[in-house]
Amino acid sequence: MLKPRTVKTSPVNALALLWGFAEASFFFIVPDALLSWYALSNLKRALIASLFALLGALFGGALIWLAAIIDPDTVRSMFALIPAIDEAMIAEVRAKISDTGIVVLFEGPLIGVPYKIYALEAADLGIGLWTFLALSIPARLIRFVAVTVIIGVIGQLLQRRFSLSNVRVTHVACWSCFYIWYFWIMSI
Repeated sequence: MLKPRTVKTSPVNALALLWGFAEASFFFIVPDALLSWYALSNLKRALIASLFALLGALFGGALIWLAAIIDPDTVRSMFALIPAIDEAMIAEVRAKISDTGIVVLFEGPLIGVPYKIYALEAADLGIGLWTFLALSIPARLIRFVAVTVIIGVIGQLLQRRFSLSNVRVTHVACWSCFYIWYFWIMSI
């Protein structure tokens, strides 16, 4: 008799799932930082973790969408307390969705606008949950995979000359510098 297959979730995937959920709801550091860390030592593992981060992001996006259906003003007020998010950014996302539809979700990762804002405004503007989630899959996964692969390849090249430990220190330094710059730019 065949035994049913059990699905094992490694701590790597569990953390990616939780980070994806957290960032899609109220955390402010993207899962790409974690995924690219994993990619330095195992690109395949990091790409699998990207799928878990996507799943977490979808759960987080759905939670925000549902909360926004109930009370969008409270969600907006809570988002305005998150670093690098302000009322002007939220209003700009709302205007873009009103003008061009939810396809603007694809530009968020390119211009530094958090996914959670799109979930909020999509719900408040009457875009259905399933439509929002369906477009979220490629919009989130493209960036997760691109960053993971790019950092993974760069990391492998650097490891020809430097130890994995040194490359990881550089990784942390680069993400730290990125976020210092990002929070500084977003506060202007």
